[in-house]
Amino acid sequence: MGKNKKTRKVVMQRFAQMKRMISLSDSRIKPEKRLPSKKTPKEDKTKIKVTEVPQQSSALFFQYNMQLGPPYHILIDTNFINFSIKNKLDIIQNMMECLYAKCTPYITDCVMGELEKLGQKYKLALKIIKDPRFERLKCMHKGTYADDCLVNRVTQHKCYIVATNDKDLKRRIRKIPGVPIMYVSQHRFTIERMPDAYGAPK
Repeated sequence: MGKNKKTRKVVMQRFAQMKRMISLSDSRIKPEKRLPSKKTPKEDKTKIKVTEVPQQSSALFFQYNMQLGPPYHILIDTNFINFSIKNKLDIIQNMMECLYAKCTPYITDCVMGELEKLGQKYKLALKIIKDPRFERLKCMHKGTYADDCLVNRVTQHKCYIVATNDKDLKRRIRKIPGVPIMYVSQHRFTIERMPDAYGAPK
């Protein structure tokens, strides 16, 4: 019994010593040895807040894109080619009928890779793309997701029209000002955000 009491007494003394020690965040300790406080400092309301606003593209005159003009540069998405084949539409001819001008279709490496992954079923689409009138664009980024590739290209260079039937990609591109979208509708090509084009929704 006596031994048990002794050990308890020693434990209590040690606990008292620990309690007596000053915490490292205490204001009585020298500033260089003091721990930084976990409390977030209060914001000074008199200070001017500096917020970074993304720089607007020099290609835009309000909502009007100054870089768009014949010959039109059109970035083509995978499903646009497939929809054109389903509707038996010649891509280049119908683009020219829609825009009343010369058009240059562009295929990125990501779109090419996506079509190659789809296999034998989309052999015809691959054959159409390999036409010398379709120009190839090299992709320098990581990954092969075509949607991200097209969105990045369009945000950097405002000279492109995006040809797609993908709803998600359309939604993403609509957020970027001054980029028209071409799509297949009612067995012909239609374009939005370009009022002077044939078949453009008013």
